This record gives sequence, C-alpha cells and structure tokens, in this order.
Amino acid sequence: MYLEIVSPEATLFAGEVSSVTVPGINGEFQMLKDHAPVVSLLQEGEVKITGQIEIEEEFEDKFRKEGNGKTVLAIKSGTIELKNNKVIVLAD
Repeated sequence: MYLEIVSPEATLFAGEVSSVTVPGINGEFQMLKDHAPVVSLLQEGEVKITGQIEIEEEFEDKFRKEGNGKTVLAIKSGTIELKNNKVIVLAD
C-alpha cells in the first residue's frame, strides 16, 4: 500500500509500506493492504509505519526507528484518508 505523510512544511514521506497504525480520535487503529476506505481525524500520538522504508535525510530527525522494523512519527493532530490502497496523512 502507498503512504504519503504531509505536514504544513513539506511531504515528509511517500512510498510503499506494509502497514500503518495511527492515533484516531476514538483510539489507535491499523490499516493493511485492501483495507476498507477510511476518513478520520487524528489526535496527538504516533504514526507507526511497518516496512522497509527510506526517509529523506532532511526529515530523518522527525522519525524514530524501532527494533521491530517499525518507523515512528510523533504528531500533534491531523487527518487521514485511505482509499484504493493509498493512505494520505495530513499531520501537524
């Protein structure tokens, strides 16, 4: 599935991932390939990305790598849309 994370300053990440977990306003939820369409508000928390991903050097300081193959981005709020295996996260 394709993930794009956009902040007010720039596109922080764009590429193929295995899964994405986000802090929805009603609790954390995960999306995998072929997930049903979703639109949701996000609250403060962490966007957790699973997959072999490459972060551009200028944005590496915003992400944290975890030992279990996950990459984490802390956010304050945002929105998410998933449709046709494309996830767009608008993050603050």
